[in-house]
Amino acid sequence: MPNFCAAPNCTRKSTQSDLAFFRFPRDPARCQKWVENCRRADLEDKTPDQLNKHYRLCAKHFETSMICRTSPYRTVLRDNAIPTIFDLTSHLNNPHSRHRKRIKELSEDEIRTLKQKKIDETSEQEQKHKETNNSNAQNPSEEEGEGQDEDILPLTLEEKENKEYLKSLFEILILMGKQNIPLDGHEADEIPEGLFTPDNFQALLECRINSGEEVLRKRFETTAVNTLFCSKTQQRQMLEICESCIREETLREVRDSHFFSIITDDVVDIAGEEHLPVLVRFVDESHNLREEFIGFLPYEADAEILAVKFHTMITEKWGLNMEYCRGQAYIVSSGFSSKMKVVASRLLEKYPQAIYTLCSSCALNMWLAKSVPVMGVSVALGTIEEVCSFFHRSPQLLLELDNVISVLFQNSKERGKELKEICHSQWTGRHDAFEILVELLQALVLCLDGINSDTNIRWNNCIAGRAFVLCSAVTDFDFIVTIVVLKNVLSFTRAFGKNLQGQTSDVFFAAGSLTAVLHSLNEVMENIEVYHEFWFEEATNLATKLDIQMKLPGKFRRAHQGNLESQLTSESYYKETLSVPTVEHIIQELKDIFSEQHLKALKCLSLVPSVMGQLKFNTSEEHHADMYRSDLPNPDTLSAELHCWRIKWKHRGKDIELPSTIYEALHLPDIKFFPNVYALLKVLCILPVMKVENERYENGRKRLKAYLRNTLTDQRSSNLALLNINFDIKHDLDLMVDTYIKLYTSKSELPTDNSETVENT
Repeated sequence: MPNFCAAPNCTRKSTQSDLAFFRFPRDPARCQKWVENCRRADLEDKTPDQLNKHYRLCAKHFETSMICRTSPYRTVLRDNAIPTIFDLTSHLNNPHSRHRKRIKELSEDEIRTLKQKKIDETSEQEQKHKETNNSNAQNPSEEEGEGQDEDILPLTLEEKENKEYLKSLFEILILMGKQNIPLDGHEADEIPEGLFTPDNFQALLECRINSGEEVLRKRFETTAVNTLFCSKTQQRQMLEICESCIREETLREVRDSHFFSIITDDVVDIAGEEHLPVLVRFVDESHNLREEFIGFLPYEADAEILAVKFHTMITEKWGLNMEYCRGQAYIVSSGFSSKMKVVASRLLEKYPQAIYTLCSSCALNMWLAKSVPVMGVSVALGTIEEVCSFFHRSPQLLLELDNVISVLFQNSKERGKELKEICHSQWTGRHDAFEILVELLQALVLCLDGINSDTNIRWNNCIAGRAFVLCSAVTDFDFIVTIVVLKNVLSFTRAFGKNLQGQTSDVFFAAGSLTAVLHSLNEVMENIEVYHEFWFEEATNLATKLDIQMKLPGKFRRAHQGNLESQLTSESYYKETLSVPTVEHIIQELKDIFSEQHLKALKCLSLVPSVMGQLKFNTSEEHHADMYRSDLPNPDTLSAELHCWRIKWKHRGKDIELPSTIYEALHLPDIKFFPNVYALLKVLCILPVMKVENERYENGRKRLKAYLRNTLTDQRSSNLALLNINFDIKHDLDLMVDTYIKLYTSKSELPTDNSETVENT
């Protein structure tokens, strides 16, 4: 929802203007002056906190001297800023208009008082000005230092032209980012000798010059022949400013909402270097839960160094206060899981309320499998992803798999149809991925084998060769045993995990079933000999069905070659190296993810009216909400407010349905009358384990995946990625130009910038 300007006769709103909008100050005296100058009677009975939260004035109502940019990325008001520019008469030209912002009519006494007050303020300012001048005359050095910020010198023609030139450069960079155009053009070895081809940035610059842009043409005419319009160094500096300005727009909303959660996605390759994508969850002022991408963090192999850099990036570079962080989740592949757990534990030590949780976009079973510290599991998970990606390379490959499934499931056509539909989706992220894989394994092997040995040469060498490699991987006995063990162990957590990604009531009741899940897994651990015997027999039967030889892994055989004392059987080997560590780890991982604090938070979901109804309104949220007491606006009235909240829904009208999600509860018209409930729901909503109810606001992750999918690895850029993913965020070109001038140039350098000389080869 846009922010409308509170000034009379002003119709500006934030979504239709690049103007800055400023909240009413919380300081009572200064806030009163704002209200008086607005001349709106309906604002006089509101508190400074109410005005600060719900009302804003646009920059058009402030003198230019009142607005400054003390921060490189934000437009702010001076501490003593008072709005003085108002249109209080235009509505009189149309007396029949229904003006919503009623202007207060002043009496003669009030007018005389205001005039006298203005005269007093003017004389007071003149007196201060005289004192300042006298002081500056005695201390000329102080005048130079302090007057620099107050007196804005007019720009010279040269400086104006340079600002326009820089603005053109920023426009091109933003265009390239939004359209996902790489900065570089052809590779050096692709260009014939003796031919000079500009990169994409230079080419766009030249295109604008040829289209008649005078500022760029003038710069071109006064530049040496072999000089770049914009050097690589300058491009990097300008991209960093673009990235910071765009990110700051999101971070400003995060700070306004106070509470947030941090989520990282799987490690990605950006131009040959590993990076962690970082997303932030928060509830915006329109009560919508949003998950936005805010940047990449360079990945570090050392977990402790990574934890320090992660904290430094969020707090110092991005300016978020981790005291307001209420959740953290890390979606990473198996090789990085243990390191991200170190990051989570270090943040928990500093910020106990930043609960370590599962992320709603990742199935619990896949999350647990990726965290198992067994090399065979990591290899198997990688193989599964590659097989799925292989068949999704083209419709013809999926059709080939469909045909094999039809033949194998002739006696069960309904199940065959279901499996075909599953194969056309990203099934490797499902709760039951390992059950599906075991059921589909024969079809996958036959299909891969058929593609590799096709005598009709329907497939090119690349596809046939890849099919051969994947067929060899999935017909390895080590792979067979691994997926069968994972299928059986994770069957105990499948229903629990599915509920965690279900409706709000499912999540609430799932929290109470964790004890039973852990009890079952502990029983498996106590009787691992018996359970493993059944699992190994299932794996052996599957291998026999596929004509796969049962044997120990080659690395183990090589390590024990010539050792006559080694009588280790395949069954005992896999029990010790796979089944035991897998069950032990999953038990511990469940305890870590679902800590006492996390379970308490999930118990607070009984605040959602539909959950209350299922519990017959016999709930005890106050006990579980103690952990969030410091986050409440009026903690002393929590008990009474919760009682009123229960009564409201218990004695509702027959035609009123109980809201079933936090999203619905937050959008209730009277939620403002329950400030503590509202605060609790906001905090619960941002926990990573809770799914984003309205998919419209889950843009960050979807756009990140689209960028990575559509961009070649060596053409990826962390700066351009942020511009591409957040293409709809408004940007202020003037701010970017001013920031660049402030950070990277001095007045004497303005006309020349940071040019580099190149040889035209």
